[in-house]
Parts: sequence; structure tokens; C-alpha cells
Amino acid sequence: MSDDRLIVALDVPNVVTGLELCAKLNPTVDFYKIGLGMLTGGGLALANELKQEHGKRIFLDMKFFDIGATVEAAVRGIAQYDFDFLTVHGDPHVVRAAGEGKAGSDLKILAVTILTSLDRADLDAGLIKAGDIQDLVVERAAKALEAGADGVIASPQEAALIRALPQAKGRLIVTPGVRPAGADLGDQKRVATPRDALTDGADYIVVGRPIWQASDPAAAARSILASIKDVKRNA
Repeated sequence: MSDDRLIVALDVPNVVTGLELCAKLNPTVDFYKIGLGMLTGGGLALANELKQEHGKRIFLDMKFFDIGATVEAAVRGIAQYDFDFLTVHGDPHVVRAAGEGKAGSDLKILAVTILTSLDRADLDAGLIKAGDIQDLVVERAAKALEAGADGVIASPQEAALIRALPQAKGRLIVTPGVRPAGADLGDQKRVATPRDALTDGADYIVVGRPIWQASDPAAAARSILASIKDVKRNA
């Protein structure tokens, strides 16, 4: 049983640990996320090995943010590896530059709206404009999609609102901050269960610690897959 709507976050220290975890999860899991925390532990090499040698789908979570020329060059370099998803910050100039960088490839650019570990108090501390956090996420998502993003990263609590946007037609919504019922929330503040996230409009869910910290990671993944098996894919 596998379902590529489940993306497992490989938030582990290095390539060796990552490969050991993937071996435990094979063939249950087909899609993996590798982020900045793994970059100095050989994350790019691991992503390439999983893609090229094991046929896995890869979500590279780099959250690029810089001047346009730098973002364009960075994305052009990533695009040569044939990965599936890449994150950039949702500022329109960043999204447009990423679109230029990925030109000619099948790489999907996903725009980060507001991190799922943040709440209104965090936004206030960061001098982000006033307003309800859901409204800001939806506004940011709309602008990123208008700038050419293939999809957005948003918490499951905003998935339905984003899915309702005209700009979201045919685009992807990928939700971190997903926790099975009863799981420890960790540093996530805006969460939902896997089933609820997909029902509310997400195309893919990202789950990390509830799987890789489990005594039996494959069983944890299978439990999540069982909970979503009858949820229809979003059009």
C-alpha cells in the first residue's frame, strides 16, 4: 500500500540515517521531503540517490529567498537534478525568478505563505502587517499564484480557503503541520489530521516526526495511509 499524497520529511542528521529510514519505509512510501536541516549532512546527495537509484519522488524544501538573479541561478542549478518540488518564499519577485530558473524542466515551484510554526504573536514580533493570520495566508497565496507559482505551502487550516481562490485552479496545495490524531504537536501551531487536510483541499501532506520517531516507522506510515485511502484526490 502506497499513496504519493503522503510525503515523509527526512528530518534526520545525515545520509546514512536517511537511507536507513528509507529502507524501513520501502515500499510503503514513495515521496520524501529533504530540507535545510539535512543540507550539510549530504541532503542533496541523498535526494539525488533516492530519485535516480530508487525511483522516489523528491520534494526539496530549501525556501529560497534572495534577489531575483540569485534565486533564478539557484533554481536553475536545482532543476538539472530532475526533482519534483522545490520551495521558495512566496514574495512575487522570488516566485517570478524561480519560474525563470526552472524553465524547460518539470520542477514544480511551491511558494511558502506563512510557516505553520508561526502564530499571530510571532508575526507581530517579525513586524508583519496586522490582520488575521488566515487572511494574510490567503492573500499571500493569491499573489504567489498570480506570479506563476505551481502551488503553495500552507497549513491545513488554510487549505480550504486557498482551494477556493480562482488562482488556485489547477495548482497544488502542500500542507505541513499534519499530525495524526493524538500525536505530539512539537513546534507546529496550526495543524490538522492527514484526512482532514486532504478533505479540506490539500493535494499532498507532509509528515515527519510522527513517522520517523515511531518505534515502527513503516507501521506509522501505513496507519496514515489507511486513514486517507478513501479520500478522493483533488482535481
